[in-house]
Amino acid sequence: MGRRLKHTNRYVFHLMSTFPRSTIRAGIPQENSALFHATQFAVGDPVVYLEIENQGTTCIVRDVELDRALSAVEADRIAVPADFTPEGGLSADREIATAQSAAECLKQSGISTITAHRSLPLSFAHVLREAGIEVICDLDFGIRERRQKNESEIEKLRQSQAVTEEAIAMACQMIARADAAANGTLIVEGTPLTSERVHAAINIFLMERGFSGPQYIVSGGSQGASCHHHGDGELRTGQPVIVDIFPTSQATHYCGDCTRTVVHGEIPSEIAEMHAAVFAAKIAGCAAIRPGVTGAEVHAATTKELTDRGFHTGFPPENASLSFCTMPHGTGHGIGLDVHEPPLLDATGIELLKGDALTVEPGLYRKDLGGVRLEDMVVVTEDGIENLNRLPESLNWK
Repeated sequence: MGRRLKHTNRYVFHLMSTFPRSTIRAGIPQENSALFHATQFAVGDPVVYLEIENQGTTCIVRDVELDRALSAVEADRIAVPADFTPEGGLSADREIATAQSAAECLKQSGISTITAHRSLPLSFAHVLREAGIEVICDLDFGIRERRQKNESEIEKLRQSQAVTEEAIAMACQMIARADAAANGTLIVEGTPLTSERVHAAINIFLMERGFSGPQYIVSGGSQGASCHHHGDGELRTGQPVIVDIFPTSQATHYCGDCTRTVVHGEIPSEIAEMHAAVFAAKIAGCAAIRPGVTGAEVHAATTKELTDRGFHTGFPPENASLSFCTMPHGTGHGIGLDVHEPPLLDATGIELLKGDALTVEPGLYRKDLGGVRLEDMVVVTEDGIENLNRLPESLNWK
Protein backbone atom coordinates (compact mmCIF):
# COMPACT_ATOMS: atom_id res chain seq x y z
CA MET A 1 0.00 0.00 0.00
CA GLY A 2 2.95 2.34 0.44
CA ARG A 3 3.20 2.97 -3.30
CA ARG A 4 -0.21 4.59 -3.18
CA LEU A 5 0.61 7.24 -0.61
CA LYS A 6 0.87 10.85 -1.72
CA HIS A 7 2.22 13.81 0.22
CA THR A 8 3.17 11.50 3.09
CA ASN A 9 4.56 14.41 5.07
CA ARG A 10 0.97 15.60 5.48
CA TYR A 11 -0.62 12.24 6.13
CA VAL A 12 -0.37 9.96 9.13
CA PHE A 13 -2.70 6.96 9.24
CA HIS A 14 -3.32 6.08 12.88
CA LEU A 15 -5.94 5.31 15.51
CA MET A 16 -7.19 8.25 17.53
CA SER A 17 -8.64 8.43 21.03
CA THR A 18 -10.92 11.26 19.96
CA PHE A 19 -13.17 11.27 16.89
CA PRO A 20 -12.35 14.06 14.40
CA ARG A 21 -14.99 15.49 12.08
CA SER A 22 -14.80 13.51 8.87
CA THR A 23 -16.69 13.68 5.59
CA ILE A 24 -17.64 11.30 2.82
CA ARG A 25 -18.63 11.68 -0.79
CA ALA A 26 -19.40 8.52 -2.72
CA GLY A 27 -21.08 7.19 -5.80
CA ILE A 28 -20.20 7.18 -9.49
CA PRO A 29 -18.32 10.34 -10.54
CA GLN A 30 -19.76 10.32 -14.06
CA GLU A 31 -23.20 10.66 -12.48
CA ASN A 32 -22.41 12.46 -9.21
CA SER A 33 -21.15 15.99 -9.81
CA ALA A 34 -20.27 16.57 -6.16
CA LEU A 35 -17.98 13.55 -6.21
CA PHE A 36 -16.45 14.56 -9.54
CA HIS A 37 -15.85 18.07 -8.21
CA ALA A 38 -13.85 16.60 -5.32
CA THR A 39 -11.92 14.00 -7.31
CA GLN A 40 -11.78 15.42 -10.86
CA PHE A 41 -11.95 11.76 -11.88
CA ALA A 42 -14.53 10.78 -14.49
CA VAL A 43 -15.25 7.10 -14.12
CA GLY A 44 -18.33 4.89 -14.35
CA ASP A 45 -17.54 2.74 -11.30
CA PRO A 46 -18.15 3.41 -7.60
CA VAL A 47 -15.66 5.73 -5.90
CA VAL A 48 -15.33 6.93 -2.30
CA TYR A 49 -13.66 10.18 -1.27
CA LEU A 50 -12.99 10.50 2.46
CA GLU A 51 -11.69 13.53 4.33
CA ILE A 52 -10.55 12.78 7.86
CA GLU A 53 -9.61 15.72 10.02
CA ASN A 54 -5.92 15.75 10.96
CA GLN A 55 -5.34 12.65 8.80
CA GLY A 56 -5.91 13.76 5.22
CA THR A 57 -7.85 12.40 2.29
CA THR A 58 -8.37 8.89 0.97
CA CYS A 59 -9.88 7.97 -2.38
CA ILE A 60 -11.00 4.36 -2.91
CA VAL A 61 -11.39 3.25 -6.53
CA ARG A 62 -11.86 -0.02 -8.38
CA ASP A 63 -8.58 -1.89 -8.86
CA VAL A 64 -8.60 -1.55 -12.68
CA GLU A 65 -8.82 2.24 -12.27
CA LEU A 66 -5.93 2.51 -9.81
CA ASP A 67 -3.26 3.65 -12.28
CA ARG A 68 -5.50 6.35 -13.74
CA ALA A 69 -6.55 7.51 -10.30
CA LEU A 70 -2.94 7.80 -9.13
CA SER A 71 -2.28 10.38 -11.85
CA ALA A 72 -5.66 12.13 -11.79
CA VAL A 73 -6.93 12.33 -8.21
CA GLU A 74 -5.55 14.81 -5.67
CA ALA A 75 -5.67 12.75 -2.49
CA ASP A 76 -3.22 11.77 0.21
CA ARG A 77 -3.92 8.11 -0.36
CA ILE A 78 -5.35 6.25 -3.35
CA ALA A 79 -6.61 2.80 -2.41
CA VAL A 80 -8.67 -0.09 -3.76
CA PRO A 81 -11.42 -1.93 -1.86
CA ALA A 82 -9.12 -4.89 -1.11
CA ASP A 83 -6.86 -2.57 0.88
CA PHE A 84 -9.65 -2.23 3.46
CA THR A 85 -11.22 -5.66 3.59
CA PRO A 86 -13.51 -6.18 6.60
CA GLU A 87 -13.38 -9.34 8.68
CA GLY A 88 -16.26 -10.93 6.79
CA GLY A 89 -14.76 -10.17 3.37
CA LEU A 90 -16.01 -7.97 0.53
CA SER A 91 -19.27 -8.39 -1.33
CA ALA A 92 -19.24 -9.51 -4.96
CA ASP A 93 -21.32 -6.41 -5.71
CA ARG A 94 -18.96 -3.54 -6.63
CA GLU A 95 -21.02 -0.82 -5.00
CA ILE A 96 -21.50 -2.70 -1.75
CA ALA A 97 -17.84 -3.75 -1.69
CA THR A 98 -16.75 -0.13 -2.10
CA ALA A 99 -19.05 0.91 0.73
CA GLN A 100 -17.70 -1.90 2.93
CA SER A 101 -14.11 -0.81 2.27
CA ALA A 102 -15.03 2.79 3.17
CA ALA A 103 -16.52 1.58 6.44
CA GLU A 104 -13.43 -0.47 7.24
CA CYS A 105 -11.14 2.46 6.39
CA LEU A 106 -13.08 4.67 8.80
CA LYS A 107 -13.07 2.06 11.54
CA GLN A 108 -9.29 1.69 11.20
CA SER A 109 -9.03 5.46 11.57
CA GLY A 110 -11.07 5.43 14.77
CA ILE A 111 -14.04 7.16 13.16
CA SER A 112 -17.52 6.44 14.53
CA THR A 113 -19.38 9.44 13.07
CA ILE A 114 -19.11 10.81 9.55
CA THR A 115 -20.69 13.77 7.76
CA ALA A 116 -22.08 12.89 4.34
CA HIS A 117 -22.81 14.92 1.26
CA ARG A 118 -26.51 15.04 0.42
CA SER A 119 -25.91 12.85 -2.65
CA LEU A 120 -24.51 9.89 -0.70
CA PRO A 121 -26.23 6.73 -2.02
CA LEU A 122 -28.53 5.02 0.45
CA SER A 123 -26.53 1.81 -0.05
CA PHE A 124 -23.41 3.49 1.39
CA ALA A 125 -25.33 4.93 4.33
CA HIS A 126 -26.81 1.49 5.05
CA VAL A 127 -23.43 -0.30 4.97
CA LEU A 128 -21.77 2.37 7.11
CA ARG A 129 -24.51 2.17 9.73
CA GLU A 130 -24.35 -1.63 9.76
CA ALA A 131 -20.64 -1.22 10.55
CA GLY A 132 -21.52 0.95 13.54
CA ILE A 133 -20.70 4.29 11.96
CA GLU A 134 -23.20 7.10 12.46
CA VAL A 135 -23.96 8.95 9.21
CA ILE A 136 -25.02 12.60 9.39
CA CYS A 137 -26.34 14.30 6.26
CA ASP A 138 -25.17 17.91 6.05
CA LEU A 139 -27.37 19.58 3.43
CA ASP A 140 -24.90 22.48 3.09
CA PHE A 141 -21.74 20.37 2.83
CA GLY A 142 -19.90 21.17 -0.42
CA ILE A 143 -22.50 23.62 -1.71
CA ARG A 144 -20.61 26.86 -1.13
CA GLU A 145 -17.39 25.53 -2.67
CA ARG A 146 -19.33 24.41 -5.75
CA ARG A 147 -21.02 27.80 -6.02
CA GLN A 148 -17.90 29.97 -5.81
CA LYS A 149 -16.23 29.16 -9.12
CA ASN A 150 -12.49 29.74 -9.45
CA GLU A 151 -10.93 31.18 -12.60
CA SER A 152 -10.26 27.74 -14.06
CA GLU A 153 -13.92 26.80 -13.67
CA ILE A 154 -15.06 30.13 -15.11
CA GLU A 155 -12.86 29.57 -18.15
CA LYS A 156 -14.43 26.14 -18.65
CA LEU A 157 -17.86 27.74 -18.48
CA ARG A 158 -16.77 30.37 -21.02
CA GLN A 159 -15.69 27.62 -23.39
CA SER A 160 -18.93 25.70 -22.96
CA GLN A 161 -21.03 28.81 -23.42
CA ALA A 162 -19.15 29.79 -26.58
CA VAL A 163 -19.93 26.43 -28.19
CA THR A 164 -23.53 26.64 -26.95
CA GLU A 165 -23.89 30.04 -28.61
CA GLU A 166 -22.54 28.64 -31.88
CA ALA A 167 -25.21 25.94 -31.74
CA ILE A 168 -27.91 28.52 -30.97
CA ALA A 169 -26.84 30.67 -33.93
CA MET A 170 -26.78 27.65 -36.26
CA ALA A 171 -30.27 26.55 -35.24
CA CYS A 172 -31.82 30.03 -35.34
CA GLN A 173 -30.32 30.76 -38.76
CA MET A 174 -31.54 27.39 -40.04
CA ILE A 175 -35.07 28.41 -39.08
CA ALA A 176 -34.84 32.04 -40.21
CA ARG A 177 -33.38 31.19 -43.64
CA ALA A 178 -35.85 28.45 -44.51
CA ASP A 179 -38.37 28.88 -47.31
CA ALA A 180 -42.06 29.10 -46.52
CA ALA A 181 -44.74 27.07 -48.29
CA ALA A 182 -48.09 28.60 -49.20
CA ASN A 183 -49.63 27.17 -46.03
CA GLY A 184 -46.91 28.74 -43.85
CA THR A 185 -44.90 25.57 -43.22
CA LEU A 186 -41.14 26.11 -43.32
CA ILE A 187 -39.25 24.20 -45.99
CA VAL A 188 -35.56 23.23 -46.12
CA GLU A 189 -34.16 21.23 -49.05
CA GLY A 190 -37.63 20.50 -50.32
CA THR A 191 -39.08 18.99 -47.13
CA PRO A 192 -40.84 20.50 -44.11
CA LEU A 193 -38.62 21.84 -41.36
CA THR A 194 -39.64 20.24 -38.06
CA SER A 195 -38.49 20.65 -34.49
CA GLU A 196 -37.10 17.13 -34.79
CA ARG A 197 -34.89 18.12 -37.76
CA VAL A 198 -33.51 21.09 -35.86
CA HIS A 199 -32.94 18.90 -32.80
CA ALA A 200 -30.94 16.48 -34.96
CA ALA A 201 -28.85 19.30 -36.44
CA ILE A 202 -28.09 20.63 -32.95
CA ASN A 203 -27.08 17.19 -31.68
CA ILE A 204 -24.73 16.57 -34.62
CA PHE A 205 -23.23 20.05 -34.28
CA LEU A 206 -22.54 19.54 -30.58
CA MET A 207 -21.29 15.95 -30.89
CA GLU A 208 -18.73 17.04 -33.46
CA ARG A 209 -17.43 19.53 -30.88
CA GLY A 210 -17.29 17.11 -27.97
CA PHE A 211 -20.55 18.06 -26.25
CA SER A 212 -23.55 15.99 -25.23
CA GLY A 213 -26.74 16.46 -23.33
CA PRO A 214 -30.45 15.73 -23.01
CA GLN A 215 -33.16 16.66 -25.46
CA TYR A 216 -32.99 20.39 -26.07
CA ILE A 217 -35.84 22.82 -26.70
CA VAL A 218 -36.92 23.86 -30.20
CA SER A 219 -40.48 24.85 -29.47
CA GLY A 220 -42.56 26.70 -32.04
CA GLY A 221 -45.88 28.50 -31.83
CA SER A 222 -48.26 27.54 -29.03
CA GLN A 223 -45.92 24.76 -27.87
CA GLY A 224 -43.53 27.44 -26.66
CA ALA A 225 -46.16 28.69 -24.21
CA SER A 226 -45.47 25.75 -21.88
CA CYS A 227 -41.91 26.97 -21.11
CA HIS A 228 -40.14 23.60 -21.30
CA HIS A 229 -41.94 21.84 -24.17
CA HIS A 230 -39.18 20.21 -26.22
CA GLY A 231 -41.05 20.90 -29.44
CA ASP A 232 -42.26 18.58 -32.16
CA GLY A 233 -43.81 18.81 -35.60
CA GLU A 234 -43.59 21.37 -38.37
CA LEU A 235 -42.36 24.90 -37.79
CA ARG A 236 -44.23 27.80 -39.39
CA THR A 237 -43.50 31.29 -40.60
CA GLY A 238 -44.60 34.21 -38.41
CA GLN A 239 -44.45 32.14 -35.21
CA PRO A 240 -41.89 32.49 -32.40
CA VAL A 241 -39.59 29.52 -31.91
CA ILE A 242 -37.79 29.18 -28.58
CA VAL A 243 -34.35 27.58 -28.97
CA ASP A 244 -32.88 26.57 -25.60
CA ILE A 245 -29.62 24.56 -25.62
CA PHE A 246 -27.86 23.32 -22.46
CA PRO A 247 -25.05 20.86 -23.30
CA THR A 248 -22.17 19.45 -21.27
CA SER A 249 -18.55 19.37 -22.38
CA GLN A 250 -17.25 15.80 -22.45
CA ALA A 251 -13.74 17.16 -21.85
CA THR A 252 -14.33 19.51 -18.89
CA HIS A 253 -17.80 18.37 -17.71
CA TYR A 254 -18.93 22.01 -17.41
CA CYS A 255 -22.22 23.09 -18.95
CA GLY A 256 -23.44 25.78 -21.26
CA ASP A 257 -26.98 27.18 -21.24
CA CYS A 258 -28.39 29.75 -23.63
CA THR A 259 -31.80 30.60 -25.05
CA ARG A 260 -32.80 32.79 -27.97
CA THR A 261 -36.09 33.21 -29.82
CA VAL A 262 -36.40 33.37 -33.59
CA VAL A 263 -39.29 34.33 -35.87
CA HIS A 264 -39.26 33.43 -39.54
CA GLY A 265 -40.66 36.14 -41.78
CA GLU A 266 -42.83 38.98 -40.52
CA ILE A 267 -42.77 39.46 -36.75
CA PRO A 268 -46.25 39.90 -35.21
CA SER A 269 -46.56 43.10 -33.18
CA GLU A 270 -47.63 41.20 -30.05
CA ILE A 271 -44.49 39.06 -30.23
CA ALA A 272 -42.35 42.15 -30.77
CA GLU A 273 -43.85 43.74 -27.63
CA MET A 274 -43.24 40.57 -25.60
CA HIS A 275 -39.67 40.43 -26.88
CA ALA A 276 -38.98 44.08 -25.97
CA ALA A 277 -40.23 43.45 -22.44
CA VAL A 278 -38.20 40.27 -22.01
CA PHE A 279 -35.08 42.02 -23.32
CA ALA A 280 -35.57 44.86 -20.83
CA ALA A 281 -36.21 42.38 -18.02
CA LYS A 282 -32.96 40.55 -18.80
CA ILE A 283 -31.04 43.83 -18.63
CA ALA A 284 -32.71 44.72 -15.33
CA GLY A 285 -31.97 41.32 -13.83
CA CYS A 286 -28.32 41.44 -14.86
CA ALA A 287 -27.97 44.98 -13.51
CA ALA A 288 -29.28 43.90 -10.09
CA ILE A 289 -26.72 41.13 -9.60
CA ARG A 290 -23.77 41.63 -7.26
CA PRO A 291 -22.45 39.93 -4.12
CA GLY A 292 -24.77 40.27 -1.14
CA VAL A 293 -27.91 40.80 -3.20
CA THR A 294 -30.42 37.97 -2.92
CA GLY A 295 -31.81 35.94 -5.77
CA ALA A 296 -35.23 37.18 -4.67
CA GLU A 297 -34.13 40.80 -5.24
CA VAL A 298 -32.84 39.95 -8.72
CA HIS A 299 -36.12 38.22 -9.53
CA ALA A 300 -38.05 41.25 -8.26
CA ALA A 301 -36.06 43.55 -10.57
CA THR A 302 -36.82 41.27 -13.51
CA THR A 303 -40.52 40.91 -12.84
CA LYS A 304 -40.96 44.63 -12.13
CA GLU A 305 -39.81 45.38 -15.67
CA LEU A 306 -42.46 43.02 -17.02
CA THR A 307 -45.33 44.20 -14.83
CA ASP A 308 -44.49 47.86 -15.47
CA ARG A 309 -45.09 47.09 -19.14
CA GLY A 310 -48.48 45.53 -18.44
CA PHE A 311 -47.51 41.85 -18.41
CA HIS A 312 -48.15 39.32 -15.65
CA THR A 313 -46.05 37.01 -13.50
CA GLY A 314 -46.97 33.71 -11.92
CA PHE A 315 -49.24 30.99 -13.26
CA PRO A 316 -52.37 32.02 -15.15
CA PRO A 317 -55.65 31.89 -13.17
CA GLU A 318 -58.01 29.04 -14.05
CA ASN A 319 -60.33 31.29 -16.04
CA ALA A 320 -57.54 33.10 -17.93
CA SER A 321 -58.00 33.66 -21.64
CA LEU A 322 -55.60 32.14 -24.16
CA SER A 323 -54.11 35.62 -24.64
CA PHE A 324 -53.12 35.92 -20.96
CA CYS A 325 -49.40 36.72 -21.08
CA THR A 326 -47.19 35.90 -18.10
CA MET A 327 -43.83 34.70 -16.80
CA PRO A 328 -44.62 31.73 -14.51
CA HIS A 329 -41.02 30.76 -13.71
CA GLY A 330 -38.05 32.23 -11.87
CA THR A 331 -35.43 34.49 -13.40
CA GLY A 332 -32.65 31.91 -13.40
CA HIS A 333 -30.48 29.40 -11.58
CA GLY A 334 -26.93 28.46 -10.76
CA ILE A 335 -24.90 26.46 -13.28
CA GLY A 336 -21.60 24.61 -13.37
CA LEU A 337 -21.02 20.85 -13.54
CA ASP A 338 -24.82 20.54 -13.58
CA VAL A 339 -27.17 22.65 -15.65
CA HIS A 340 -29.24 23.36 -12.56
CA GLU A 341 -27.32 24.18 -9.39
CA PRO A 342 -27.90 26.47 -6.41
CA PRO A 343 -28.71 29.29 -6.04
CA LEU A 344 -32.07 30.15 -7.56
CA LEU A 345 -33.08 33.56 -8.85
CA ASP A 346 -36.70 33.47 -7.75
CA ALA A 347 -38.95 34.66 -4.93
CA THR A 348 -37.11 32.38 -2.48
CA GLY A 349 -33.60 33.20 -3.71
CA ILE A 350 -30.76 33.42 -1.20
CA GLU A 351 -27.80 35.82 -1.01
CA LEU A 352 -25.44 35.73 -3.98
CA LEU A 353 -21.71 35.11 -3.64
CA LYS A 354 -18.74 36.22 -5.69
CA GLY A 355 -18.05 33.39 -8.12
CA ASP A 356 -21.66 32.29 -8.51
CA ALA A 357 -22.34 31.34 -12.14
CA LEU A 358 -25.97 32.09 -13.01
CA THR A 359 -28.42 32.05 -15.86
CA VAL A 360 -30.65 35.09 -16.37
CA GLU A 361 -33.58 33.93 -18.47
CA PRO A 362 -36.83 35.89 -18.31
CA GLY A 363 -39.63 34.92 -20.65
CA LEU A 364 -43.23 35.64 -21.53
CA TYR A 365 -45.78 33.10 -22.69
CA ARG A 366 -49.19 33.22 -24.40
CA LYS A 367 -51.11 30.06 -25.20
CA ASP A 368 -52.52 31.51 -28.41
CA LEU A 369 -49.16 32.77 -29.74
CA GLY A 370 -46.32 30.96 -28.01
CA GLY A 371 -43.39 32.15 -25.98
CA VAL A 372 -40.39 34.45 -26.00
CA ARG A 373 -37.36 33.75 -23.80
CA LEU A 374 -33.84 35.18 -23.69
CA GLU A 375 -31.08 33.67 -21.58
CA ASP A 376 -27.51 34.65 -20.77
CA MET A 377 -24.94 33.13 -18.43
CA VAL A 378 -23.22 35.50 -16.02
CA VAL A 379 -20.61 35.20 -13.27
CA VAL A 380 -20.87 37.30 -10.12
CA THR A 381 -17.81 39.53 -9.68
CA GLU A 382 -16.79 41.85 -6.81
CA ASP A 383 -19.02 44.67 -8.00
CA GLY A 384 -21.38 43.18 -10.57
CA ILE A 385 -21.16 40.51 -13.27
CA GLU A 386 -19.20 39.20 -16.19
CA ASN A 387 -21.63 38.25 -18.96
CA LEU A 388 -20.31 35.21 -20.84
CA ASN A 389 -22.66 35.72 -23.79
CA ARG A 390 -21.89 37.45 -27.05
CA LEU A 391 -24.96 36.59 -29.14
CA PRO A 392 -27.43 39.26 -30.23
CA GLU A 393 -30.98 39.07 -28.86
CA SER A 394 -32.94 39.90 -32.02
CA LEU A 395 -35.90 37.86 -33.24
CA ASN A 396 -34.56 38.18 -36.78
CA TRP A 397 -31.72 35.72 -37.47
CA LYS A 398 -31.36 36.04 -41.24
